Amino acid sequence: MKELFIKYKTVIRFLLLFLGTYLILGILYSVYLNVSENGTYFPDYITSLVATQSAAVLDGFGYNSVLRKDVLEQGMLLTIDNKYTVSVVEGCNSVSVIILFVAFIVAFSEKFKKTLLFIFAGAVLIYIVNIIRIAILTVALYRYPQYENILHSVIFPGIIYSMVFILWMIWVRMLKLNSVK
Repeated sequence: MKELFIKYKTVIRFLLLFLGTYLILGILYSVYLNVSENGTYFPDYITSLVATQSAAVLDGFGYNSVLRKDVLEQGMLLTIDNKYTVSVVEGCNSVSVIILFVAFIVAFSEKFKKTLLFIFAGAVLIYIVNIIRIAILTVALYRYPQYENILHSVIFPGIIYSMVFILWMIWVRMLKLNSVK
């Protein structure tokens, strides 16, 4: 048994770091959501901020967007010209995707400063792409509501997860280049 641990040391290290980081960040996020209930911001601060920033992007592109509480869906209703478009709920705020991203980077961590900088840059990039993704989804659903299923379930989740995958590949490639030197 000891030989297996020695042989698969790097795999076991990866799994422990990944699962440990994912679990810790997931618990912290869950605590944040519980503390946010009945708070100043609806449904929580981050989701409210993402919805507000997505509406600002739409306004910047000349759309007449309106944002209001969606108590039924527990999110923020984002409309264009008062026509129902999307409800920005907690799952849309990109935090869970960022947690997944961070767990992978930590599992393949290198030098502390380099890892921390990449995590910060990647998280900011994922957050920004998510806001743009919500704005584009809102316009797409406004113009093509008949394609809601494929837009919301396939294409737009694919955008954010593709972004995370690309960042992971960049990170692994950076590590590989450093190990060659």
